[in-house]
Amino acid sequence: MEEKLSCIIVDDEPLAVKLLESFVAKTPDLQLIGSFTDSVEAINTVKEQRPNLLFLDIQMPDLNGMELAHMIPAETRIIFTTAFKEYAFESYEVRALDFLLKPIRYNKFIAAVEKAREWYLSRPSQRGGVSAGESSLFLKVDGEYRQISVADILYVAGMKDYVMFYLDSERRPLVTHLTMKAVEEMLPPQQFMRVHRSFIVCLDKIRKVDRNDCIYIGDEIIHVTEAYLGNFQQFLYSRTRK
Repeated sequence: MEEKLSCIIVDDEPLAVKLLESFVAKTPDLQLIGSFTDSVEAINTVKEQRPNLLFLDIQMPDLNGMELAHMIPAETRIIFTTAFKEYAFESYEVRALDFLLKPIRYNKFIAAVEKAREWYLSRPSQRGGVSAGESSLFLKVDGEYRQISVADILYVAGMKDYVMFYLDSERRPLVTHLTMKAVEEMLPPQQFMRVHRSFIVCLDKIRKVDRNDCIYIGDEIIHVTEAYLGNFQQFLYSRTRK
């Protein structure tokens, strides 16, 4: 990606802000818009400037990081910075790309920035009236960027910090460094649905659904879990001939 990712730092600890500022300064992919030790003061700047990335502490007075995360523009991605690892699971529910545990090392910081860069590069290109079915995205696989057609995707499976894209045209899945939440937001919602914490499926490529709410797609049988069953049943009802 040739353009730099714009970023804002929000942390109530001045020393933590200074450390992140030094990390940003020596990272060519990043451009710092501003730094804040007061989360309330940061809100307007984040909304006005709409940075690509927000390096955000969680435990802060007045307005904590989780609360602020619900108030920022949708296009801004979050990398949480905190000393409390118990927030890790909750962080992925608010568009977080990564979770950096303090004390933050530069190699971990760089890995998070690379994940963000891959996320922005991987977003489907739908400019110029290109339909969702014709769109494509780039995946970083084994150090190279592979362009794939969204229409070629059967399903996506999550595996910790990696995801596996299963395609009609490939015998083996393409493995890339992304979160399931990020992939879910990349793919057209009219064509893809998350049916399990670890699975997103192409709705048009489902062969059948059995009485136990198991989806048969490709060579996989995927059970629709309770958290996603309501939406999936609505989809089935909409596609059922009355």
